[in-house]
Amino acid sequence: MSRTELRTTVSRGSAEETGVDEIEGDGGDIFTSSNGGHYFAEGQLMEIKETFEVLHYVRQKLSRLILYFQDQLSLDKSKANSILRPEILCGGYGRTNHHRRVKKHEMLPQNVDLPPVLPKKKKKPFPIPLKKIVEAAREDKKLAQMGIEKHLEPPKNGILVPSLIPVAYDVLDAWKVLISGLAQLLHVVPVHACRYCIEPECTKISHKIYIALGVTFLCFSCSECSEIHVAQIGHKIQDCHGSTSGSRRNYHSWIKGSINDVLTPIESYHMYDPYGRRIKHETRFSYDRIPAVVELCIQAGIELPEYPSRRRTEPIRMLGKKVIDIGGYVDEPKPFQPGSPGSQIVELDTYRALERFPPPLEEEVPMVAQATINAYEKVRWGVTKLMRKYSVKACGYCSEVHVGPWGHNAKLCGEFKHQWRDGKHGWQDATVDEVFPPNYVWHMEDPKGPPLKSTLKRFYGKVPAVVEVCAQAGAHVPNKYKPMMRADIVVPEDREAPFVA
Repeated sequence: MSRTELRTTVSRGSAEETGVDEIEGDGGDIFTSSNGGHYFAEGQLMEIKETFEVLHYVRQKLSRLILYFQDQLSLDKSKANSILRPEILCGGYGRTNHHRRVKKHEMLPQNVDLPPVLPKKKKKPFPIPLKKIVEAAREDKKLAQMGIEKHLEPPKNGILVPSLIPVAYDVLDAWKVLISGLAQLLHVVPVHACRYCIEPECTKISHKIYIALGVTFLCFSCSECSEIHVAQIGHKIQDCHGSTSGSRRNYHSWIKGSINDVLTPIESYHMYDPYGRRIKHETRFSYDRIPAVVELCIQAGIELPEYPSRRRTEPIRMLGKKVIDIGGYVDEPKPFQPGSPGSQIVELDTYRALERFPPPLEEEVPMVAQATINAYEKVRWGVTKLMRKYSVKACGYCSEVHVGPWGHNAKLCGEFKHQWRDGKHGWQDATVDEVFPPNYVWHMEDPKGPPLKSTLKRFYGKVPAVVEVCAQAGAHVPNKYKPMMRADIVVPEDREAPFVA
């Protein structure tokens, strides 16, 4: 039978109802749509119609349920829709893309300003808003009044987080590479630090006495600031704020810098049990002070024979702010003596690092610089990840840091209004910059060029000191630091600076 013989027509009413103009096939079982190119069997068309009728019925029922939730539970329409999730009940009809991750290309700005320098005569801002801290304290107090124990997740309950143990080992390995790399690069890259010493007036009698004894006696009054500069010569920017900077018109007095000037040493007390007895002012000398990054890694699961740490198998229990069960107090084991055979603690400290690591060969300098900047990024990434789980406290007035759930009671704070606090620290949650400070320095496009000037200060950029040292040694700088460097800005001459917008 030919194609034309099989073709039949459909009544106008059925065509308007179904949106189909023609049918063709054996017995009229194939339908041709009006737009052409789409064919449906008669049985399939009936199933489609029934499916749409069912969906329409379900949609009406869902609308009634939404109205019920609005009236009975006093919910707005958006919350009622979120409870019912009609797109799931309808087999994915109208599914949203809220849970689909879309990776967007991050556009870096052209220039980035550094974080503002906080005033010393004021307390640091809280990293967590004070309103949230008060709300959490009220909830804990309410549970304590009801006699309900506070629910603690690892590591808040004293148990390690297994997934963060490899991160701690990676951070410690990168910390060793960072110290060794910086010590080698400082033999090649010049670093200047600001130190200024003067000889005050002494009485003639004291001079005569000590000269007669054959001893040279000098009373030094040192004015120090944390400014360092990575170049052949120091800059001439007048931003020194030392106690004797007025006599020098705020110019720096440069001397050769060390690794502690580039990598700011932030130390913390090592505790065998962070949840045990607190450190008192009288017992502070019974505890060793080690880098805060190393102490954070130890509490995250690293085993060092020199600095053991208690590993719990049973969680601690708290009722409000009171610890009701910590598994009892345990005597701390005696650590290894410094310099004992097999001790690796020397590699974790910057003490005399320039003497321990010789200068690299000329062709190896870029490779050492790249490994150093990669280690710096690894340490910063790992510290950020560990601090999301493990508690680290910092003083709101000074640079003291303590790794643990609570701060110590040593009265060593000498900053703003310390007399009112009897020298005690004002503990609050620490930030990454307080545990691993970046120590920003001025960026030099040409380290051998002329020194930087105060009149052109707004055209210069700043980067962390480690990044600047590695960049001048030939390392590739990550893209996130390039807006800080302001490398695309042309520095004008002195006479052109007032005319630049």
